[in-house]
Amino acid sequence: MNPMNEEEKQLVAWLADMNEDDALRLAKRMLLEDGRDPVRVLELCRASMDIVGKRFEEGEYFLPELVLAGEMLETIGAIAKPLIKSSPGEAKKSLGKVLIGTVHGDLHDIGKNIVSFMLDINGFEVKDVGIDVPSQTFIESINEFKPDVVGLSGFLTLAFDSMKETIEAFEGAGMRNRFKVMIGGGQIDETVRAYTGADAFGVNAVEAVKLCKQWSVVTP
Repeated sequence: MNPMNEEEKQLVAWLADMNEDDALRLAKRMLLEDGRDPVRVLELCRASMDIVGKRFEEGEYFLPELVLAGEMLETIGAIAKPLIKSSPGEAKKSLGKVLIGTVHGDLHDIGKNIVSFMLDINGFEVKDVGIDVPSQTFIESINEFKPDVVGLSGFLTLAFDSMKETIEAFEGAGMRNRFKVMIGGGQIDETVRAYTGADAFGVNAVEAVKLCKQWSVVTP
């Protein structure tokens, strides 16, 4: 992520500190009046969630703070999404289907939402199954949607075990070889990828789109 200016740092701080009114007011102004890049604003939201997640894991924040943070980001995302969709870009292509969700035990969704937006505007058909998704719900959605790629998102370190359990459930259901699995969110690296059994990890939405394009059977 590129360095933040003072206004951007202020937005991140207000979101992380649960200063809801000021944060939403600033985000709306940046998006609707200043014409800021909506993807950039969502990246700032993700940076604030990094702080919130750390405070949660250190015992400074609890579930109510996670829920409030999620609500704030959902409000900002609802404004940003149509602005991303209306941004000039490539013509819509059908590059494949991607099913994405946040694994069980984790309520974070801003990173997942950014990936969903970016995949959508790059020509993928995306099904977002939400947050705190049990393995069985993923399996049922996969059988219904028949995706080419499954994206497992999670920020908290406990999500790594959930990702591993979910991928093992895919294997148990005899479907693991039907799609690629990518993981993302938080401090994910090659060690975590190997632990979970995923095919690849993406450090940001751009990397996630790149992975899906590499796996796509359709030439862009």
